[in-house]
Amino acid sequence: MNTSMWLKALRVIPRIDKAEWDALDIISRWLISTRAAVLIMTFISAALAGIFAWRDGSFHLGRWALLVVGLVFAHATNNLINDLTDHQRGVDKNNYFRTQYGPQPLEQGLLTIRSLLVYIAVTGLIAVAAGLPLVIQGGSIALWLMIAGVVFVLFYTFPLKYIGMGEIAVLIIWGPLMVGGGYYVVTGAWDWNIVWASLPYALGPTTVLFGKHIDKLAADKAKRIYTMPVILGEKVARYTVLGMIALQYLTVIALVFTGFFTPVMLIVLAALTAIPRVWAMYKAPKPENCPPEYDPSIWPLWFSAISFFHNRRYGMFLMLGLILEVILRLWIL
Repeated sequence: MNTSMWLKALRVIPRIDKAEWDALDIISRWLISTRAAVLIMTFISAALAGIFAWRDGSFHLGRWALLVVGLVFAHATNNLINDLTDHQRGVDKNNYFRTQYGPQPLEQGLLTIRSLLVYIAVTGLIAVAAGLPLVIQGGSIALWLMIAGVVFVLFYTFPLKYIGMGEIAVLIIWGPLMVGGGYYVVTGAWDWNIVWASLPYALGPTTVLFGKHIDKLAADKAKRIYTMPVILGEKVARYTVLGMIALQYLTVIALVFTGFFTPVMLIVLAALTAIPRVWAMYKAPKPENCPPEYDPSIWPLWFSAISFFHNRRYGMFLMLGLILEVILRLWIL
């Protein structure tokens, strides 16, 4: 076992060669292949669903644990399918963007197609196995939620990403589906207020995807992959991300004014400390080459990296605010 690599793969997407890959254990290989560092965004959505359930006095540890496993492994399955699909369509050939920021197992010869299919099958079956008890418990609504999740897992890469629908799909997945649907399977009750309250965080993963698609806009346009930034244009896409980040804060403030959140949720404003760095990078186009002061291990990720940095900080303060609100509601009010 290589626990140091496990921890590294959960923090960043390691760059490794074939010799290093061959020396790794199966867990390290799976974590790297699934780009485990980004799975934190899914965990946060599942955590938010659990905290909302806890706040409302309807938390169930077993169902929440199944939710976490199901969502994280579904996201991991999607990442594996994404690499397989783009490899088979020839998208990742010739040093395409995906192969520059981390290992693409098929393009680099780290895995055969057969091996990757085994990874997909095992990872997907774990996700389904975790979801089935929730469907049995939750009935038809839970079934439809699971079906929606399967559709997004299978068809996000193609055709949704190719027709400017990938970003909209992510907004739906990380908000209404993961948080709103997650709340339902944990509590057994559908609450539209939770769906609306999921949007501040759901905008975060959407900004990360937007940022990545801006980073590789020229490459996508050349390959006729019409992501939303390709459709909008580089400058409009950059300011769209800044608008979404602003909405993350404004929606929390609005939910405080409506009484859904208590004022303690304004602690999320502490994440504004990340905004100077966000603004400094988003106000101008991406540099042609890696700046001397920039971490070369992150390049060519630029807008996606700073969006991920902001989203992680924002998500942590959002969860902290919700935990404090739970304590306030259950033990003080």
